[in-house]
Amino acid sequence: MSATTTDRADLLAIVTGHSRGLGEGIAQSLLERDVPVVGIARGGNASLARRFGKTLTQVTLDLSDPVAIERWLSSGVWKQGLELAGTVFLVNNSGVLQPIGPLQTQDPADVARAVAVNVGAVLMLSAAFVAATMEVKERRILHVSSGAGRKAYAGWSVYCATKAALDHHARAVALDATPRLRISSLAPGVVDTAMQAEIRATTTEHFPDKERFVTMKRESRLKRADTTGSAVVDFLLSDDFGSEPVSELPALR
Repeated sequence: MSATTTDRADLLAIVTGHSRGLGEGIAQSLLERDVPVVGIARGGNASLARRFGKTLTQVTLDLSDPVAIERWLSSGVWKQGLELAGTVFLVNNSGVLQPIGPLQTQDPADVARAVAVNVGAVLMLSAAFVAATMEVKERRILHVSSGAGRKAYAGWSVYCATKAALDHHARAVALDATPRLRISSLAPGVVDTAMQAEIRATTTEHFPDKERFVTMKRESRLKRADTTGSAVVDFLLSDDFGSEPVSELPALR
């Protein structure tokens, strides 16, 4: 499938974390291209719902709760749209940054939540997605990763480790060579989201590289969530998608 595909009636995308930030930008770009979206988040997105109506289906789900995820997956309701589509996408965008700081400052409950959202939910949804779409023409899984998965930062041990897990998951899945499945773990660059505000509010004791991100904001070098979301969708729909299991947005390197 190329980026110029015109038969959008045959497509369906699942996007986690569509309620704000980059996830909202990705969902918006898909909807603007007439690709139906199932958005999964703890809260809804009223703006997208007003603009796109029934083309957007919203699911309220806490991705830090594996029991809730399993209950939703077991319900089977989510499979209905997938079974009718020819080409389907799963965009694993949801993620949390906390806990920030060295090990002795990390709350174990925050560690568990980060691993559940950043890794556990992604792997659960990916497995269920592929098992439910064995008859479709093509499946594509996009993990929204980070440069932090490929370069270590002091204070970000949990975030770095969870994003590196997504990269390695994509590498291993690619080796499985599952029929009609493409996968990529994508680092989108530094995007102006609530997570960036969270970084700037962190103390230098917990995150020594804080000033770098403060400077990027001050100098307007952070990428907009909507334009980055559009670039991510360009990549998702392109013929190059999945040619490498770990990738970066070319324009943001």
